[in-house]
Amino acid sequence: MLKSIKVRDYMTRHLVTFRSDTDLFTAINRLLEHRISAAPVVDSQGHLIGLLSEGDCLRGILSGAYYEAIGGNVSAYMTAEVETISPEADIIELSERFLRGRRRRLPVVEDGHLIGQISRHDVLRAVKEFAQHEQGKLEAG
Repeated sequence: MLKSIKVRDYMTRHLVTFRSDTDLFTAINRLLEHRISAAPVVDSQGHLIGLLSEGDCLRGILSGAYYEAIGGNVSAYMTAEVETISPEADIIELSERFLRGRRRRLPVVEDGHLIGQISRHDVLRAVKEFAQHEQGKLEAG
């Protein structure tokens, strides 16, 4: 049953992250280098404190160009209110959240600490593996 598949089983554990004092252009370079559209911002203890997206970076550049002061730290541009999910949530719950909202990925937080990230791609992989497993059981039975 898909409800038995947990976020923990399919989340990505090795993430690109930023600190609040990371320079905006350093962050932009890392997003481009890793070909990702956003990355979590964590404090020194690994607590999630925000998310920096391509959109946040664009807003930072545009507002800086307008005021002729381009740059600054990630903390000035990151989104501080971040939707998260528990590693114990099931794939069905996660799928429903993805369909209700416009998020493509969610940070996975346990006891306040960022432990991973799960994306729509990861959900599709989980469903595919589950379907293949169930098909194999039917063919064997």
